[in-house]
Amino acid sequence: MDLSQKIEQYQPDQRARRLVDQTKIVFLVGISGAGKDTTKQRLLVDPTFIDIVSYTTRQPRHNRGVLEQDGVDYHFISQWRAEQMLDEHQFIEAKFVHGTVYGTGLAELHRARDEGRIAVTDIDVQGVDEYKKISQHVVAIFLLPPSYDEWRRRLQARYLTTEEFEAEWPRRFNSAIKELTHALEVPYYHFIINDDLDTTVRVVREIAQRPDVYNRKDDEARLAARDLLEQLRY
Repeated sequence: MDLSQKIEQYQPDQRARRLVDQTKIVFLVGISGAGKDTTKQRLLVDPTFIDIVSYTTRQPRHNRGVLEQDGVDYHFISQWRAEQMLDEHQFIEAKFVHGTVYGTGLAELHRARDEGRIAVTDIDVQGVDEYKKISQHVVAIFLLPPSYDEWRRRLQARYLTTEEFEAEWPRRFNSAIKELTHALEVPYYHFIINDDLDTTVRVVREIAQRPDVYNRKDDEARLAARDLLEQLRY
């Protein structure tokens, strides 16, 4: 059985399922440019939170001129090591994307659980679905830009030229429609309009610590998400 088949058939064992259920986990989700990584970095200043560093078999890349660091951006491993981790059920989940393995290891969550901290990372809607199959206790927070125009402005600011932005725009646009559509179809997302970073971080912290508390702002932000989706569609 080759590596892609192993990943396709991979299921977390009972040990992994118990670990996810016993660990406080918060996922930051949202369309590109909504502020997931910035929010996460602000949360990680608080020792209550701890990052979930994923594993990958790809090589480190330069991100805005800085080379990714092992153990900070990712745990960079060989394909042989990834296969060994699959055989030993050391992953919570794993994906095979364009010949590259990405996965979350048990060791990351063990540390969070044993230290009594809240594990936090940014993830896509498909990743949240995988975790929700394991435990309904994981918390998913969908971040929204304050408006369509502000979203385009934030995205365009990432590119050196207008031409680069316009070339990438269709992919970002279609991905945003898919992610928003899916998030609005399920009941378990908290939605936050990220128009002020300090407020966003405070609300994420509150939800992470008390996800069971109903907040009417969830409904307001969900309506804003529907409005943004309508703008994207039409």
